Amino acid sequence: MNAADVIVVGGGHNGLICAAYLARHGIDTLLLESRADVGGCASTVSDLGARFNICNCDHTMIRAMPVIDELELEDHGLRYLEAEASFLYQFYDGAEPWSHFHDVDRTVDALALTYPTQVDGYRRYLRDALPVAELAIEMARTPPTTGRLLRRVAARQARGAARLLDWSRRSMTAVLAQYFDDWHVTMPAVSTGPTVWGVHPDTPGTGLAAAAYATRHLIKTGRPAGGSGALTDAVRASFEAAGGTVRCGAHVRELVVDDGVVVGVTLADETTLRAPVVVAACDPARVFIDWIDDAPPAARRLARRARSRPDQFGYESKVDAVLTQRPRFRAADRIAGHQLGLDQLEPSLIVSPGPDQLRQAHARLGEGLVADQPTIISNVPSVLDPSMQPDTDRHVLSLEVLYTPYNHPGGWPDSTEPRRWLELWAEFVEPGALDTIESWRVMTPDRYEAEFFMHRGHTPSYAATPLATLVGRDRAHTRYRTPIAGLYLCGAGTFPGAGVFGASGRNAAAVVRRDLSEPLGRVLGRVRRTVVTKRTRRSVVGSRP
Repeated sequence: MNAADVIVVGGGHNGLICAAYLARHGIDTLLLESRADVGGCASTVSDLGARFNICNCDHTMIRAMPVIDELELEDHGLRYLEAEASFLYQFYDGAEPWSHFHDVDRTVDALALTYPTQVDGYRRYLRDALPVAELAIEMARTPPTTGRLLRRVAARQARGAARLLDWSRRSMTAVLAQYFDDWHVTMPAVSTGPTVWGVHPDTPGTGLAAAAYATRHLIKTGRPAGGSGALTDAVRASFEAAGGTVRCGAHVRELVVDDGVVVGVTLADETTLRAPVVVAACDPARVFIDWIDDAPPAARRLARRARSRPDQFGYESKVDAVLTQRPRFRAADRIAGHQLGLDQLEPSLIVSPGPDQLRQAHARLGEGLVADQPTIISNVPSVLDPSMQPDTDRHVLSLEVLYTPYNHPGGWPDSTEPRRWLELWAEFVEPGALDTIESWRVMTPDRYEAEFFMHRGHTPSYAATPLATLVGRDRAHTRYRTPIAGLYLCGAGTFPGAGVFGASGRNAAAVVRRDLSEPLGRVLGRVRRTVVTKRTRRSVVGSRP
């Protein structure tokens, strides 16, 4: 007897979103999560007498998706808070800080006060970048087939299409150099783009990240009231309200495949759960490495490719602290001049290194060492969201640090680096900031591996070009179907991936729904094309002991 029509493995935001769409379309769906609760890296957890977000709490791209309306997440408690300014940018060299706003005119006015020679370049940049960003968002909103994506491009009369393809082949450095000649204007975009992906902005193929500023003018950055986990809590509530079932503490050990067709999963406790469809909402590579020992012929090429790729090490860490009072920036008076009296602690602070320090960060990454001046993404979530305060007098600090490699010499538990990151943060805050830290904790790549089942602490992301997506190259990652009939992929390693986005979960659900609604003959035809050539009675494929 089947446990469900569909089993979704992985309770991060993409897995939850995929499961919720399926359940709301009347499909019996079971979601399995290894941890004690859902949410993955979008979670908010309790520790040190406070509530902390596992990763940075700023949500942008998911707000461009129809997910919130379609899953009726506001009816299930989701509410976004918005700072007046989107981001505050500061620099290790003490250069003038500047602010980015959702509103174009306010950003230009702020830039005119801080980097006036870059204003004309910013206006030229927006003329070129806004159509690129609009088209990229349209593509992400579209469950991808070549025909659908081409129709989206045609609907916009190809506006931005040529530049999108051009930028996607070039480096971010080369693209931004057309508009700006001061790294204090370009580096903040790098810090939230290629740096987060773990690649240098000089790398060909990173150019589309140059649309970052334009994207933030199209989509307003926000934070869920109550923490980032309020998003995944609302999706879970939507899923369960539609009849879906969540099972936590359920660690998948292997896929069960019969005649080249997936028929279920086996858990670590030896329980086998059967279903004609399995959606893996986790690192796609690990599906073929950890869950499949002897892949059916149709999937062997994909499995070999996954196994041949070298391990990627995680490089992000996060310090969470309880503060006994609100911090105040050393540059507070200068910032006030171009934030027009707004609360400076509401937006996230991006501390960017200069180009030379960024090169040092990448050089040291391979040796497991942290740069002298790492990229920092920081905020005090309890300022914008008082519900995050431990009490009326204390606040919480979020400090995300890049690059902090998994293979750190001597290991992370005994490292003095996390304390140094707090000292770096304190350099941007008025004297005495360290004395206000009542308690703190740190998430390093080894902890992400142990607690969130992220191999080597690495967060996968989708790295293929828009052209590859358009034509459906690497179909398991761009179209969500694998060569094993009934097995689908979604998550950050599939299109469009990366960050709190949700499009992968939504798109994968659309593909599964479409396949389940097809006439039986067509489904069986696809199965016959993917089954084992030499038929066997039954095979269970799983991880090596």
